[in-house]
Amino acid sequence: MPAASPTVLNIVAAVIVRDGRFLLVRKRGTAAFMQVGGKIEPGEEPLAALLREVAEEIGADVAPDAVRPLGRWSAVAANEPDHVVDAHAFAVELPAGFDPRPQAELEDLVWVDPAAPVTPYPVAPLSLDLLAAAVDAGR
Repeated sequence: MPAASPTVLNIVAAVIVRDGRFLLVRKRGTAAFMQVGGKIEPGEEPLAALLREVAEEIGADVAPDAVRPLGRWSAVAANEPDHVVDAHAFAVELPAGFDPRPQAELEDLVWVDPAAPVTPYPVAPLSLDLLAAAVDAGR
């Protein structure tokens, strides 16, 4: 009997960079750090989902013109066994002087060097891919 196909989660992921360091967050009750973001609601456009998730998770009111699409990415889901993520990734510029704080379901956030993303917890596969792409683009 063939193995069942993994369930696909349609999500958005915010690549937020400040001073060469990437913002990663960890949801309460989970192990992996990942991009700010989350599931796209039924009927919701990816950009609208991204702006909603950034506001909910770190309290940032980001203007649509401060967002740039980075394409679609796929990876094994960090917190849901037998799931993969289909992610619309976006580069997001936070408002000047804004200091993100974990809100909603977030427990922690860290700023990491993309070349050496060391955190007290593992980093989600999608986030590792996005960090590696940023390092490759910088060469």
